[in-house]
Amino acid sequence: MADTPSVYHLVGGHAFFEALVDRFYDLVEDDSTLLPMYPTPDDLTLARRHLTQFLVQYWGGPTTYSDRRGHPRLRMRHMPFTIGPNERDAWLRHMTAAVESGPDLDATVRKTLLDYFATAAEHLVNAPDQDANTP
Repeated sequence: MADTPSVYHLVGGHAFFEALVDRFYDLVEDDSTLLPMYPTPDDLTLARRHLTQFLVQYWGGPTTYSDRRGHPRLRMRHMPFTIGPNERDAWLRHMTAAVESGPDLDATVRKTLLDYFATAAEHLVNAPDQDANTP
């Protein structure tokens, strides 16, 4: 019995995730809710690299992310930022658009990706009753 291929392999590997992250950050660059949260909003190169490496590793590819940065600890890494419903929704809206504007995916793979992103976005909310950009 053969092992089930990882999502990383099913989508074609690193290039898929790099393109996905590029589509995502192209949207973030024009988002007044999310862009101010980045330490270097004028240069998202490092953010793009980190997200690409994380997604590649999470979905079954090389462990470059952990090799270079240690355990992902997503909640801890995002704790310095106020993430409320507006931030969650903006992030998920852009990531969903990035998935949907990419190459056609098998319906199961597409659902797997979108379900994970919805769960991850909710998991990172640390200010459920407030929006960071609202006084």
